[in-house]
Amino acid sequence: MSFLPPNEQLTQLKKGVVDVISEKELWEKLNQSFLENKPLRIKAGFDPSRPDLHLGHTVILNKMRQFQKLGHHVLFVIGDFTGLIGDPSGRNETRPQLSSEEVKANAQTYARQVFKVLDQNKTEVIYNSTWINSFKPGDFLKLQSQYTVARMLEREDFTQRFKNNQPISLHEFLYPLLQGYDSVALKADVELGGTDQRFNLLVGRELQKSYGQKPQVVITIPLLEGLDGVQKMSKSYDNYIALEDSPREIFGKTMRVSDQLMWRYYELLTDETVEKLEQMKKEVAEGKLHPRSLKVDLAKKLVERFHSTEGAQMAHQEFERIFVDKGLPDEMPQLNMNFKEEIWVGHLFTQAGLVSSTSEVRRLVLGGAIEIDGTKIVDPQLKLKLSVGKELILKAGKKKFAKVKVI
Repeated sequence: MSFLPPNEQLTQLKKGVVDVISEKELWEKLNQSFLENKPLRIKAGFDPSRPDLHLGHTVILNKMRQFQKLGHHVLFVIGDFTGLIGDPSGRNETRPQLSSEEVKANAQTYARQVFKVLDQNKTEVIYNSTWINSFKPGDFLKLQSQYTVARMLEREDFTQRFKNNQPISLHEFLYPLLQGYDSVALKADVELGGTDQRFNLLVGRELQKSYGQKPQVVITIPLLEGLDGVQKMSKSYDNYIALEDSPREIFGKTMRVSDQLMWRYYELLTDETVEKLEQMKKEVAEGKLHPRSLKVDLAKKLVERFHSTEGAQMAHQEFERIFVDKGLPDEMPQLNMNFKEEIWVGHLFTQAGLVSSTSEVRRLVLGGAIEIDGTKIVDPQLKLKLSVGKELILKAGKKKFAKVKVI
């Protein structure tokens, strides 16, 4: 393997990161790797607490992919054991524990989805139960003896919970130790993680020293904000774009991103250079580029990455047809409904599953957001008498459609 010179690698690897602990050590590792023509071992761990990976995860995966392109060996660690505990990072309460069956099922989806970003031929997928399940009581005692309660309470989340008299379970103290021991078991040279993982990553450094290893370099990556622009992207906040969302969903959700947040997505999710992004921002400020055009390009890039160029083109065309030309989606639910008598518009839309309650139908009608066969409904008390065989296209809001046939 022929590596780029250490300085060139370091310049590329520093793009888009928050902390490198330490930059000097990373350069030394890259230099040794270059001189010995031997790849570094790059580790990142993911607990399978949910079945889907989303774009927030890909920020770290992108950096792993960058290490791969530079010739290094990537260790994708699935925390099937640590997932049973639940990462306490950023939590103000103990996480509900998942069953081993839930963790196993989620882990299988991770192993499949990760190769939407990483090179399968250059990735080693490892489960941390491989070594933790073989621990004996003495191994756990030795591990726990490496850290004090005082050190654990240096964590901001633990400190706050302690001050607020919120319970901290003893098994939560085990989490950073076990995550850190993963680095010992794998002899990691570098570990990547989000900024909320900083404490856990540094524990790995300390444990490697305790077990006689050269400490890993820690690289923290920014957390990607979700579609709301406030919370980090997470299924818990329902503000995420999943890697396995359909082309239409990825495109549509991306177009919901605010103009300001769009730049963050470009920076963390694409390969655009800092110089190119600055030029784009300048052209937007000068009125030469419209933010919507850039958002369309971003949406197409994301669909192409996780699906195909054809999928991106079709998603774009459908989006334009529905939201710009006011057309119909290529696919919509088709329902057969039996009306013995006339039906109130509120019941029609709730029975079609487009709206959750008749009060919401009333609100949407008053807001001009209910249509039947392309005509806006203005009377929330409207009743329809429909003959057998009649077909209707119902629309609620901007995105919900259904085709109804009277039987």
